[in-house]
Amino acid sequence: QVQLVESGGGLVQAGGSLRLSCTASTTIFRVSAMGWYRQAPGKQRELVGSISSGGITKYGDSVKGRFTISRDNAQNTVYLQMNSLKPVDTAVYYCARSQYSALISDSSVADWGQGTQVTVSS
Repeated sequence: QVQLVESGGGLVQAGGSLRLSCTASTTIFRVSAMGWYRQAPGKQRELVGSISSGGITKYGDSVKGRFTISRDNAQNTVYLQMNSLKPVDTAVYYCARSQYSALISDSSVADWGQGTQVTVSS
């Protein structure tokens, strides 16, 4: 099992920015697609965005143009840069590792991070 350790959550005002990091414990990270999910209280978990092992990114409609996912394979780390944050972005954010290199979906997740709270105040 691969451990995923997240950091970077916190409290920020609307319009502000945060960067989340997720570091994997093994180099299998480098051949894995990675995703960022979030779950707000009382809501279903949603895929915020993903990045393939080759760096191709995809985003959910609610975050397009505001969030950016990147990865540093030398550091086994994936990042989620969140700009122009809104109160509706408040959630626990999880990183996830896919068993595949090109895509991630709920059924392909092999490992989850522990989650980090992001709270956006109005």
